Amino acid sequence: MLVRRTDLADEAHALWKESAGETSALSGVRAREGRREGFPVTRVDILDQRGAEALGKPEGHYITLGLEGLMEREDGAFPRAVRALAGELSGLLASLPPLAPVLVAGLGNRSITPDAVGPKVAGLTLATRHLIHSAPEHFAAYRPVSSLAPGVLGSTGIESAELLSALSGAVRPACVIAVDALAARSLRRVCRTVQLSDTGIVPGSGVGNHRKALNQETLGVPVVAVGVPTVVDAATLCADVLEEAGQAALSPQALPDAGRPVIVTPREIDQDVEDLSKAVAFGINLALHPQLSLEDLEVLLS
Repeated sequence: MLVRRTDLADEAHALWKESAGETSALSGVRAREGRREGFPVTRVDILDQRGAEALGKPEGHYITLGLEGLMEREDGAFPRAVRALAGELSGLLASLPPLAPVLVAGLGNRSITPDAVGPKVAGLTLATRHLIHSAPEHFAAYRPVSSLAPGVLGSTGIESAELLSALSGAVRPACVIAVDALAARSLRRVCRTVQLSDTGIVPGSGVGNHRKALNQETLGVPVVAVGVPTVVDAATLCADVLEEAGQAALSPQALPDAGRPVIVTPREIDQDVEDLSKAVAFGINLALHPQLSLEDLEVLLS
Protein backbone atom coordinates (compact mmCIF):
# COMPACT_ATOMS: atom_id res chain seq x y z
CA MET A 1 0.00 0.00 0.00
CA LEU A 2 1.36 3.42 -0.94
CA VAL A 3 1.53 5.80 2.00
CA ARG A 4 -0.27 9.10 1.58
CA ARG A 5 1.44 12.21 2.87
CA THR A 6 -0.12 15.48 3.99
CA ASP A 7 0.78 18.39 6.27
CA LEU A 8 -2.89 19.35 6.71
CA ALA A 9 -4.55 18.15 9.91
CA ASP A 10 -8.01 17.91 8.38
CA GLU A 11 -6.67 15.74 5.54
CA ALA A 12 -4.86 13.55 8.09
CA HIS A 13 -8.14 13.19 9.97
CA ALA A 14 -9.96 12.30 6.73
CA LEU A 15 -7.30 9.66 5.95
CA TRP A 16 -7.76 8.13 9.39
CA LYS A 17 -11.52 7.98 8.87
CA GLU A 18 -11.03 6.32 5.48
CA SER A 19 -8.89 3.61 7.06
CA ALA A 20 -11.10 3.13 10.13
CA GLY A 21 -14.51 3.63 8.50
CA GLU A 22 -16.50 6.79 7.92
CA THR A 23 -18.66 6.26 11.00
CA SER A 24 -15.72 5.73 13.36
CA ALA A 25 -14.84 8.37 15.92
CA LEU A 26 -11.25 8.97 16.97
CA SER A 27 -10.75 9.43 20.69
CA GLY A 28 -8.62 12.49 21.41
CA VAL A 29 -9.63 14.36 18.25
CA ARG A 30 -12.51 16.78 17.77
CA ALA A 31 -13.40 18.02 14.28
CA ARG A 32 -16.08 20.46 13.21
CA GLU A 33 -16.92 22.58 10.20
CA GLY A 34 -18.20 26.13 9.77
CA ARG A 35 -17.87 29.22 7.61
CA ARG A 36 -16.30 32.66 7.94
CA GLU A 37 -16.81 35.48 5.46
CA GLY A 38 -18.36 32.94 3.09
CA PHE A 39 -15.33 30.61 3.11
CA PRO A 40 -15.40 27.07 4.56
CA VAL A 41 -13.53 26.54 7.82
CA THR A 42 -12.57 23.17 9.30
CA ARG A 43 -11.31 22.95 12.87
CA VAL A 44 -9.42 19.92 14.13
CA ASP A 45 -8.46 19.86 17.80
CA ILE A 46 -5.95 17.18 18.81
CA LEU A 47 -6.62 16.80 22.50
CA ASP A 48 -4.25 14.09 23.72
CA GLN A 49 -1.35 11.83 22.83
CA ARG A 50 -3.59 9.17 21.33
CA GLY A 51 -5.01 11.66 18.86
CA ALA A 52 -1.54 13.02 18.11
CA GLU A 53 -0.21 9.54 17.31
CA ALA A 54 -3.20 8.68 15.13
CA LEU A 55 -2.90 11.81 12.98
CA GLY A 56 0.87 12.25 13.18
CA LYS A 57 0.52 15.84 14.43
CA PRO A 58 1.32 17.51 17.76
CA GLU A 59 -1.47 18.23 20.21
CA GLY A 60 -3.12 21.58 19.56
CA HIS A 61 -5.65 23.44 17.45
CA TYR A 62 -5.65 23.36 13.64
CA ILE A 63 -7.79 25.64 11.48
CA THR A 64 -8.11 25.06 7.74
CA LEU A 65 -9.56 27.92 5.72
CA GLY A 66 -10.64 27.09 2.17
CA LEU A 67 -9.96 29.95 -0.26
CA GLU A 68 -11.26 28.50 -3.52
CA GLY A 69 -13.36 31.62 -4.09
CA LEU A 70 -10.31 33.86 -3.80
CA MET A 71 -8.33 31.91 -6.36
CA GLU A 72 -11.33 31.79 -8.70
CA ARG A 73 -11.45 35.61 -8.58
CA GLU A 74 -14.94 35.86 -7.12
CA ASP A 75 -16.20 39.41 -6.62
CA GLY A 76 -15.11 40.81 -3.27
CA ALA A 77 -13.18 37.64 -2.43
CA PHE A 78 -9.89 39.31 -1.53
CA PRO A 79 -11.17 41.56 1.30
CA ARG A 80 -13.32 38.70 2.61
CA ALA A 81 -10.35 36.33 2.55
CA VAL A 82 -8.18 38.84 4.40
CA ARG A 83 -10.86 39.40 7.06
CA ALA A 84 -11.37 35.65 7.44
CA LEU A 85 -7.64 35.04 7.89
CA ALA A 86 -7.36 37.94 10.33
CA GLY A 87 -10.33 36.70 12.33
CA GLU A 88 -9.04 33.15 12.66
CA LEU A 89 -5.51 34.31 13.48
CA SER A 90 -6.83 36.77 16.06
CA GLY A 91 -8.48 33.85 17.83
CA LEU A 92 -5.14 32.05 18.13
CA LEU A 93 -3.52 35.25 19.43
CA ALA A 94 -6.33 36.08 21.86
CA SER A 95 -4.22 35.36 24.94
CA LEU A 96 -1.64 38.02 23.99
CA PRO A 97 -1.90 41.51 25.49
CA PRO A 98 -3.04 44.06 22.84
CA LEU A 99 0.42 45.62 22.41
CA ALA A 100 2.59 42.57 23.04
CA PRO A 101 5.48 42.38 20.51
CA VAL A 102 5.29 39.79 17.74
CA LEU A 103 7.93 38.43 15.36
CA VAL A 104 6.79 37.26 11.91
CA ALA A 105 9.14 34.71 10.33
CA GLY A 106 8.78 33.97 6.63
CA LEU A 107 10.33 30.52 6.16
CA GLY A 108 11.44 29.04 2.87
CA ASN A 109 13.56 29.66 -0.20
CA ARG A 110 12.59 32.77 -2.16
CA SER A 111 14.40 31.36 -5.22
CA ILE A 112 12.08 28.33 -5.47
CA THR A 113 8.55 29.46 -6.30
CA PRO A 114 6.55 26.80 -4.39
CA ASP A 115 8.72 27.48 -1.34
CA ALA A 116 8.61 31.28 -1.55
CA VAL A 117 5.36 31.99 0.29
CA GLY A 118 7.09 32.65 3.62
CA PRO A 119 9.66 35.17 2.32
CA LYS A 120 6.99 36.95 0.26
CA VAL A 121 4.70 37.25 3.29
CA ALA A 122 7.59 38.59 5.39
CA GLY A 123 8.21 41.23 2.72
CA LEU A 124 4.58 42.39 2.96
CA THR A 125 4.43 42.41 6.75
CA LEU A 126 4.03 45.86 8.30
CA ALA A 127 7.06 46.16 10.61
CA THR A 128 6.47 48.74 13.35
CA ARG A 129 8.96 47.96 16.14
CA HIS A 130 11.46 50.58 14.95
CA LEU A 131 8.74 53.19 14.35
CA ILE A 132 7.41 52.87 17.87
CA HIS A 133 10.86 53.68 19.23
CA SER A 134 11.69 56.45 16.77
CA ALA A 135 8.31 58.18 16.49
CA PRO A 136 6.20 57.26 19.53
CA GLU A 137 3.97 60.30 19.02
CA HIS A 138 2.59 58.65 15.87
CA PHE A 139 2.97 54.91 16.51
CA ALA A 140 2.59 54.40 20.27
CA ALA A 141 -0.82 52.76 19.71
CA TYR A 142 0.62 50.15 17.33
CA ARG A 143 1.81 46.69 18.26
CA PRO A 144 5.63 46.28 17.94
CA VAL A 145 6.07 43.91 15.00
CA SER A 146 9.33 42.60 13.59
CA SER A 147 9.64 40.68 10.33
CA LEU A 148 12.35 38.40 8.99
CA ALA A 149 12.90 35.91 6.18
CA PRO A 150 15.75 33.80 7.65
CA GLY A 151 16.58 31.98 4.42
CA VAL A 152 17.44 28.29 4.23
CA LEU A 153 20.28 26.23 5.67
CA GLY A 154 21.79 25.54 2.25
CA SER A 155 22.23 29.27 1.61
CA THR A 156 23.04 30.62 5.07
CA GLY A 157 24.66 27.68 6.86
CA ILE A 158 22.35 28.49 9.80
CA GLU A 159 19.26 26.56 10.87
CA SER A 160 16.15 28.76 10.92
CA ALA A 161 15.52 27.57 14.48
CA GLU A 162 19.00 28.71 15.56
CA LEU A 163 18.62 32.11 13.92
CA LEU A 164 15.12 32.73 15.27
CA SER A 165 16.09 31.54 18.73
CA ALA A 166 18.94 34.06 18.85
CA LEU A 167 16.73 36.80 17.43
CA SER A 168 13.96 36.05 19.91
CA GLY A 169 16.46 36.55 22.70
CA ALA A 170 17.27 40.01 21.32
CA VAL A 171 13.83 41.38 20.39
CA ARG A 172 11.90 39.39 23.02
CA PRO A 173 8.61 38.80 21.19
CA ALA A 174 5.61 37.50 23.08
CA CYS A 175 4.82 35.26 20.11
CA VAL A 176 6.30 34.16 16.79
CA ILE A 177 4.15 33.77 13.69
CA ALA A 178 5.91 31.34 11.34
CA VAL A 179 4.76 31.20 7.70
CA ASP A 180 5.82 28.33 5.45
CA ALA A 181 4.84 26.17 2.47
CA LEU A 182 3.15 22.83 3.10
CA ALA A 183 2.30 19.68 1.18
CA ALA A 184 -1.31 18.64 0.66
CA ARG A 185 -2.74 15.23 -0.12
CA SER A 186 -5.03 16.52 -2.85
CA LEU A 187 -4.28 18.79 -5.79
CA ARG A 188 -7.62 20.44 -5.05
CA ARG A 189 -6.11 21.84 -1.85
CA VAL A 190 -2.93 23.21 -3.41
CA CYS A 191 -2.94 27.02 -3.33
CA ARG A 192 -6.60 26.88 -2.30
CA THR A 193 -6.15 26.41 1.44
CA VAL A 194 -4.45 28.02 4.43
CA GLN A 195 -3.82 26.16 7.68
CA LEU A 196 -3.32 27.95 10.99
CA SER A 197 -2.24 26.22 14.17
CA ASP A 198 -0.85 26.94 17.63
CA THR A 199 1.60 24.01 17.53
CA GLY A 200 4.58 25.54 15.74
CA ILE A 201 6.03 24.28 12.48
CA VAL A 202 8.87 22.24 10.99
CA PRO A 203 10.63 24.34 8.29
CA GLY A 204 10.94 22.68 4.91
CA SER A 205 8.30 20.02 5.58
CA GLY A 206 6.32 21.05 2.51
CA VAL A 207 9.17 20.13 0.18
CA GLY A 208 10.30 17.08 2.15
CA ASN A 209 13.32 18.77 3.71
CA HIS A 210 12.50 18.64 7.42
CA ARG A 211 14.59 20.87 9.67
CA LYS A 212 14.58 21.57 13.41
CA ALA A 213 11.10 22.40 14.71
CA LEU A 214 10.03 25.92 15.59
CA ASN A 215 7.80 25.76 18.66
CA GLN A 216 7.59 26.98 22.23
CA GLU A 217 10.14 24.42 23.34
CA THR A 218 12.82 25.57 20.87
CA LEU A 219 12.10 29.34 20.86
CA GLY A 220 10.84 29.87 24.40
CA VAL A 221 7.65 31.64 23.26
CA PRO A 222 4.39 30.46 21.64
CA VAL A 223 4.66 29.82 17.89
CA VAL A 224 1.61 30.20 15.66
CA ALA A 225 2.05 28.52 12.30
CA VAL A 226 0.50 29.73 9.06
CA GLY A 227 0.95 27.19 6.28
CA VAL A 228 0.02 27.29 2.61
CA PRO A 229 0.02 23.98 0.69
CA THR A 230 1.84 24.58 -2.61
CA VAL A 231 2.81 21.02 -3.55
CA VAL A 232 1.60 17.42 -3.52
CA ASP A 233 3.88 14.47 -2.96
CA ALA A 234 3.96 12.49 -6.22
CA ALA A 235 3.59 9.11 -4.48
CA THR A 236 0.53 10.42 -2.63
CA LEU A 237 -0.97 11.66 -5.89
CA CYS A 238 -0.29 8.24 -7.48
CA ALA A 239 -1.95 6.48 -4.55
CA ASP A 240 -5.14 8.51 -4.94
CA VAL A 241 -5.21 8.01 -8.73
CA LEU A 242 -4.71 4.27 -8.29
CA GLU A 243 -7.50 4.15 -5.71
CA GLU A 244 -9.86 5.90 -8.10
CA ALA A 245 -8.87 3.34 -10.74
CA GLY A 246 -9.66 0.44 -8.40
CA GLN A 247 -6.00 -0.43 -7.70
CA ALA A 248 -5.80 0.72 -4.08
CA ALA A 249 -3.98 -2.44 -2.94
CA LEU A 250 -1.17 -2.12 -5.47
CA SER A 251 2.23 -2.66 -3.85
CA PRO A 252 4.77 0.23 -4.03
CA GLN A 253 7.29 -2.31 -5.37
CA ALA A 254 5.21 -2.49 -8.56
CA LEU A 255 6.12 1.12 -9.27
CA PRO A 256 9.93 1.39 -9.71
CA ASP A 257 10.02 5.14 -9.07
CA ALA A 258 7.46 5.28 -6.25
CA GLY A 259 10.14 5.88 -3.64
CA ARG A 260 11.75 8.86 -5.37
CA PRO A 261 11.23 12.21 -3.60
CA VAL A 262 9.21 13.94 -6.33
CA ILE A 263 6.73 16.75 -5.70
CA VAL A 264 4.06 18.17 -8.00
CA THR A 265 2.93 21.79 -8.23
CA PRO A 266 0.43 23.59 -10.51
CA ARG A 267 1.45 25.21 -13.77
CA GLU A 268 0.17 28.59 -12.54
CA ILE A 269 2.15 28.41 -9.28
CA ASP A 270 3.85 31.80 -9.84
CA GLN A 271 0.61 33.77 -9.80
CA ASP A 272 -0.96 31.60 -7.12
CA VAL A 273 1.95 32.22 -4.75
CA GLU A 274 1.78 35.97 -5.39
CA ASP A 275 -1.97 36.08 -4.72
CA LEU A 276 -1.91 33.92 -1.61
CA SER A 277 1.15 35.64 -0.15
CA LYS A 278 -0.61 38.99 -0.32
CA ALA A 279 -3.80 37.62 1.22
CA VAL A 280 -1.91 35.91 4.05
CA ALA A 281 0.29 38.95 4.73
CA PHE A 282 -2.66 41.33 4.80
CA GLY A 283 -4.53 38.94 7.11
CA ILE A 284 -1.57 38.87 9.49
CA ASN A 285 -1.30 42.66 9.35
CA LEU A 286 -4.98 43.16 10.18
CA ALA A 287 -4.80 40.66 13.04
CA LEU A 288 -1.78 42.43 14.54
CA HIS A 289 -3.01 45.98 13.80
CA PRO A 290 -6.82 45.86 14.02
CA GLN A 291 -7.05 49.66 13.90
CA LEU A 292 -5.97 49.60 10.25
CA SER A 293 -8.13 49.00 7.18
CA LEU A 294 -7.32 47.26 3.90
CA GLU A 295 -7.04 50.66 2.28
CA ASP A 296 -4.54 51.74 4.95
CA LEU A 297 -2.43 48.66 4.28
CA GLU A 298 -2.45 49.22 0.52
CA VAL A 299 -1.07 52.73 1.11
CA LEU A 300 1.48 51.75 3.77
CA LEU A 301 2.84 48.77 1.83
CA SER A 302 2.79 50.22 -1.68
